[in-house]
Amino acid sequence: MISNKEKYTKFIKSEAVRLGFLSCGISQAGFLEQEAPRLEAWLKNNAHGQMAYMENHFDKRLDPTLLVEDSKSVISLLLNYYPEETQAGLLGDDTFKISKYAYGQDYHFVIKEKLKEFLFSIQENIGEVSGRAFVDSAPVLDKAWASKGGLGWIGKNSNLLSKQVGSFFFIAELIVDLDLEYDNAVTDHCGSCTKCIDACPTEAIVAPYVVDGSKCISYFTIELKDNIPSEMKGKFDDWAFGCDVCQDVCPWNRFSKSHSEPLFNPHPDLLSMTKKDWEEITEDTFKAVFKNSAVKRTKFGGLQRNIDFLK
Repeated sequence: MISNKEKYTKFIKSEAVRLGFLSCGISQAGFLEQEAPRLEAWLKNNAHGQMAYMENHFDKRLDPTLLVEDSKSVISLLLNYYPEETQAGLLGDDTFKISKYAYGQDYHFVIKEKLKEFLFSIQENIGEVSGRAFVDSAPVLDKAWASKGGLGWIGKNSNLLSKQVGSFFFIAELIVDLDLEYDNAVTDHCGSCTKCIDACPTEAIVAPYVVDGSKCISYFTIELKDNIPSEMKGKFDDWAFGCDVCQDVCPWNRFSKSHSEPLFNPHPDLLSMTKKDWEEITEDTFKAVFKNSAVKRTKFGGLQRNIDFLK
């Protein structure tokens, strides 16, 4: 006879597929023992730069039961954002690049809507289930949970990697007070490959599996509020917002397939913008092309600073 645990798990996994998620992995909520010393050392080394928020809620980052009372399970979900066409693919070197995750609408809003529907569906079909949805917006170590839930392993570039689909996906969680069947972690398949370490333009991958966030192009172009340090001049490889180098060179990303989420499609003008267009961008164009986009995080002034730095 099929148990409730099995029945609920089956239902949750089929709902994940219905809502367009790439995959769904489930792990038991509890303290992340292995991650605790790593996170502590990373913060002690100031690898978070000016991202002071990374120091907050240390305990909650490591234990979801402090975020969601009586939580039993972490449901990890992956949503593909790999685009059909890329700026560099269409224009080669004659463009300033933004990370592929920022081509379309801000993923926070897109995924939050899906998670709301997911939680509602669980409550409607299973009964009284309490839980919370998370997309990058709270102190949750999403890569660690996705890895525990068998969705991939954390690679040398510190991204979650999957043999089936590479790494161009968002990670989100539902943390619920429901006992479910748990998935097993997968093994590491980076082997002796060091492509991501060798290719990083600013040498931000300081050791296998360790990224110094304060040296990363994504940090400089998005998180840093001050001027970009002059010693970084000439090292940005034309990235104006974020950076995909360590993913682009990863052999597992040859398995990336283009997404099917219309909201992640870029504004039609984005893919045809040349360096000249970027240099002459006005605030009106910025608002039109990046309406509801994650690029708005850096604001018009921040984007202009980044482009000036690349000239």
